[in-house]
Amino acid sequence: MPWKSKKQMAWGNSKSGRESMGEKKVSEFNKATKGKKLPKKIKKTKKGK
Repeated sequence: MPWKSKKQMAWGNSKSGRESMGEKKVSEFNKATKGKKLPKKIKKTKKGK
């Protein structure tokens, strides 16, 4: 599964993100996202309506 935003990718590649997800998962996400154009941030969706 690729990253959905630049902010998410920055967190995933940080120390806390790597500890939480694991090195293998982070590198898998980086490989899947390589070359894609990402937005800075994703807008929240409304739930329950």
